[in-house]
Amino acid sequence: MKPRVVVTGIGAVSPNGIGREAFWSSTLEGKSGVRRIESFDATALPVRIAGEIVGFNPLQYVSEKDAANVSRVVPLAIAASSEAIQDAGLNPSSMPLEELRRTAVMLGSGGGGQEFVQRQLALYLSGQAKQCSVYTIPSATMGTLASEISMHFGFRGFSHVITTGCTSSTDALGYAVQNIQCGTADRVICGGADAPLSFFIVKGFTLMRILTSSWNEQPERGSRPFSADRDGFVLGEGAWMFVLEEFERAMARGAGIYGEITGYGSTCEAFHRVRLGEDGDEPARAIRLAMKQAAVAPEEIGYVSLHGTSTVLNDRVETRALKLALGSRAYQVPCSALKSIIGHPQGACGAAGVAATLLAMRDNCLPPTINLDIPDPECDLDYVPGPCRPAHVQHAICNCIAFGSKNSALVVSRVA
Repeated sequence: MKPRVVVTGIGAVSPNGIGREAFWSSTLEGKSGVRRIESFDATALPVRIAGEIVGFNPLQYVSEKDAANVSRVVPLAIAASSEAIQDAGLNPSSMPLEELRRTAVMLGSGGGGQEFVQRQLALYLSGQAKQCSVYTIPSATMGTLASEISMHFGFRGFSHVITTGCTSSTDALGYAVQNIQCGTADRVICGGADAPLSFFIVKGFTLMRILTSSWNEQPERGSRPFSADRDGFVLGEGAWMFVLEEFERAMARGAGIYGEITGYGSTCEAFHRVRLGEDGDEPARAIRLAMKQAAVAPEEIGYVSLHGTSTVLNDRVETRALKLALGSRAYQVPCSALKSIIGHPQGACGAAGVAATLLAMRDNCLPPTINLDIPDPECDLDYVPGPCRPAHVQHAICNCIAFGSKNSALVVSRVA
């Protein structure tokens, strides 16, 4: 039998709250973190709203000198990792060398340091080339993001970045579980972080016509998954990190346990760079693969955390995929879209959904989907519109869909 892998710590830096409990209480209240963009001048853009984190001080996690040499995503990831590590009852500074060598880092990120690269390019083009960072190349390289976490805490295990678009952190969690199960590491600091808010990144997304430009004056209403009047997603940022450990080791040290990752499935539709096929077959197959690995039947699923981007195509196809994966059970399972509250933090979105799902299991309460104002006949499942809902969930699905035809899903379970 494969070793069981559990979550013993959670950390969050989110548009709707800095810190795990602030994120969670706002999520249960349906308090939106979508607002007018403040970090740069967006007046020339058709889209001027985002799930932007305000009040975060990066200098609490990196020095002033380092802050000029790394992307914003680095202090976000370190902050969420710090909270998760503390929550798990760990103290890296007192760990013996062998334990540090058996503690790994696996980070999922879709855009990595793109924001940092654009900062350096802006300096160069404005005649301030001497102000460009000497670390422009390494800090722009995706793989160094995990290294920043490893170096901050002194972890000596493998230090990897998984970048598969919007499924990045879902895949990172799946691979982290596999590494623990095969004995490569005893513990993995794992999750997702993305900070894709800059003028040119937002401009690039507007060229694809997939961001909503309809709610600049009412930002909190902009992300509208499954509502018939949805017309695009809201870009977001954030970091959600976990401590993953082998179950017996966690029990031996008396760690608190949020839940267990029991299944992971991933497929590629091989269809298009950004579009989904209408049939929903491959997203459904990813869900079924995760359930098969978890040895869980459709009737045992008590909740689904949906990708729910708020684009017309994604929401329709994901609804169809859930029906294919769960059959008639799909109509009975409550499911919600966290992006309605925090926007779309790209490669970190899967980790955000897992964090919300584990906290929902802890507190026996499901988060709502907000802004679902107009029923869409093609999106006819129970998306938990309105207030949060009391529920005891034994097994849940966390689903993600990405550019490049990728689909990934996890099954998260209570520890029996």
